[in-house]
Amino acid sequence: MTVTQQRGEAATVAAAWLSEFGGALAAGDLAAAAALFVQDCYWRDLIAFTWNIKTFEGTAAITEMLGATLPRVRPGHWRIADGEEPAEAGGVIEAWIEFETSVGRGSGLLRLRDGRCWTLLTTLYELTGHEERQGPSRPKGVRHGADRGRTSWLEDREHEAAELGSAEQPYVLIVGGGQGGIGLGARLRQLGVPTIIIDKRSRPGDQWRSRYKSLCLHDPVWYDHLPYLKFPANWPVFSPKDKIADWLESYTKIMELNYWGATEAKHAAYDEAAGRWTVHVERRGQPMVLRPAQLVLATGVSGKPSRPSFPGMDVFRGDQHHSSAHPGPDAYRGRRCVVIGSNNSAFDICGALWENGADVTMVQRSSSHIVKSDTLMEIGLSALYSEQAVAAGMTTEKADMVFASLPYRIMHQFQIPLYDQMRERDKDFYARLESAGFDHDWGDDGSGLFMKYLRRGSGYYIDVGAGDLVANGDVKLVNGQVDHLTEDSVVMQDGTALPADLVVYATGYGSMNGWVADLISQEVADKVGKCWGLGSDTTKDPGPWEGEQRNMWKPTQQEALWFHGGNLHQSRHYSLYLALQLKARQAGIPAPVYGLQEVHHLG
Repeated sequence: MTVTQQRGEAATVAAAWLSEFGGALAAGDLAAAAALFVQDCYWRDLIAFTWNIKTFEGTAAITEMLGATLPRVRPGHWRIADGEEPAEAGGVIEAWIEFETSVGRGSGLLRLRDGRCWTLLTTLYELTGHEERQGPSRPKGVRHGADRGRTSWLEDREHEAAELGSAEQPYVLIVGGGQGGIGLGARLRQLGVPTIIIDKRSRPGDQWRSRYKSLCLHDPVWYDHLPYLKFPANWPVFSPKDKIADWLESYTKIMELNYWGATEAKHAAYDEAAGRWTVHVERRGQPMVLRPAQLVLATGVSGKPSRPSFPGMDVFRGDQHHSSAHPGPDAYRGRRCVVIGSNNSAFDICGALWENGADVTMVQRSSSHIVKSDTLMEIGLSALYSEQAVAAGMTTEKADMVFASLPYRIMHQFQIPLYDQMRERDKDFYARLESAGFDHDWGDDGSGLFMKYLRRGSGYYIDVGAGDLVANGDVKLVNGQVDHLTEDSVVMQDGTALPADLVVYATGYGSMNGWVADLISQEVADKVGKCWGLGSDTTKDPGPWEGEQRNMWKPTQQEALWFHGGNLHQSRHYSLYLALQLKARQAGIPAPVYGLQEVHHLG
């Protein structure tokens, strides 16, 4: 059979399945719909059916969800996406699909095995009557003709900025003006939702400018685009921190965002009767009160810095700080530096200190996973996020959907072979690293970096050079637990004393709901529970299985409180679904949530 014949047959099978599926749903025949799925099936829905982010495993869960949502959703017009041709590989047919619901338009990715559905992704990307004005419907931008009293674009923007937050309250308040808050703000702007973004730093991008000077993005440029505005074709593969900071600042201006710098949220409380938050903020030293209907914490997946408490920290005479406050290596040339930690920040800081002529010791307290950047790009990301992928017709949007279409329950099965390849490719490096005494792991099940990120958000380093410093002994390595500090040293539990003029605590971060405890109350923090993780019952990701990132981009147990964050890829992709959930509420579109997440861990 020729390739053309195979594609034609795949298209026929996919179209027939969609027709039968659409017919079963239109008739409300749940048994017939469920019969179109294989036994070990997965349906991941991004707000289209559930107004939630939810994965359903097995026909029983799918049947239950359809029984609860079909009368409201009324899905129809199931079809193969325009311009997309289903394809078959390894016995699995993949088809890009489109459909409509009672409130909007959806798209997704269907995988068929032996003529029945194995995995299905459904997403709502647009609300009927509230479409973004882009392409053919873009705003004109100017009113032609003669009009006394006409105002300019600048005057209109200045008026809006002056009124919002005083005469007019924002519908959404986003706390946190990093890439997550900015990207979500851009989505909401295009949907006509009055939004203010606040950040305690003065300028957009200062989150990056304030970090140590060697910091750069470890993910490649194709993975890191912001909504609507992609990096130009000559943008470097890995963005230096100050370059990305300037890009973020420019983005807020180009996308016309209402961004309040030097503004800190002090306290927030929700009035259920009024359906509004009361948020006390301090803007450039002046107290203010904002009353948004929806509150989004975009304070970063990493949450609050986890600062350890060791005996003797109060008597140590040198410098000591958490990695989030590390100023860089310039002041420590020729000094004795101890970095406690062995993940991304620890390696970056050790590398920069060593380059600047410091005497550097890394303290490894638990095992870490390392993968070389070039290897990760070529084996782990190139199929979706690379120049080759772009040349082959892979768009950012399609790549994001492919990533989203693979259920978390089985994702590790696809990651393990990739990391086996990485292990073989760089086996000499790993041999040297482990000979130096580094405690290296590949994740609890050998699935490597990305599953570690999804499960716990820590425990790895994307090696951009500092791994060799440890493997070669240029950066000294000590394994074990810290017992205490003295005036001039870090003392390990086995009695080893590490002379130190500087101690950097690269000890990670807590759950995002730590910010909730500070801003709202411990009661509300416990009510929403832990953020991030899947319930995989692996290290630092306790069960039970939950199947989605806890609390991220979806409704929480606290009404009108949302969490947004993740890496640039996740912030970009999931900002769409969070923005649509917020727009629906602002527009009065009923958005009943199916399967609201239960709380198993307080964080």
